[in-house]
Amino acid sequence: MKEYKYTINGTKYEVAIGDIVENIATVCVNGEEFKVEMEKEPEPEKKKVVVKPAAAEAPKADAPKAAAGPVDAKNAIKAPLPGVITDIKVAVGDEVKAGDTVIVLEAMKMANNLTTDRAGKVTAVCVGVGESVMEDTPLVVIE
Repeated sequence: MKEYKYTINGTKYEVAIGDIVENIATVCVNGEEFKVEMEKEPEPEKKKVVVKPAAAEAPKADAPKAAAGPVDAKNAIKAPLPGVITDIKVAVGDEVKAGDTVIVLEAMKMANNLTTDRAGKVTAVCVGVGESVMEDTPLVVIE
């Protein structure tokens, strides 16, 4: 039995808490016994499992394919930061001019339009839609 002494508004109380069965406690206040019903503790919330779809979508049937063989990466536009390729705006054989958007790279929940700094012909597309790339990965080769 736990005993406590309280003073409330100048009145002294001696409280003894006896047995507690489920949510009913036997409490003795200044020698008088009471049955006190306590609030039940709320059950902890169960965390809901949320399944998120994969960040990268499956490549579309009409999406340009990645280059099959080795390419000359010295003339390639490279990924400025890690991300996922969300769109390829050019295909092998396309003529581009400086400032044209060639790839859309999603990084840190932002779409980044990657542009070419020179005019030329696209000789290789090194990545596919939905592919994850690291920094400095060759994306498109322009000769």
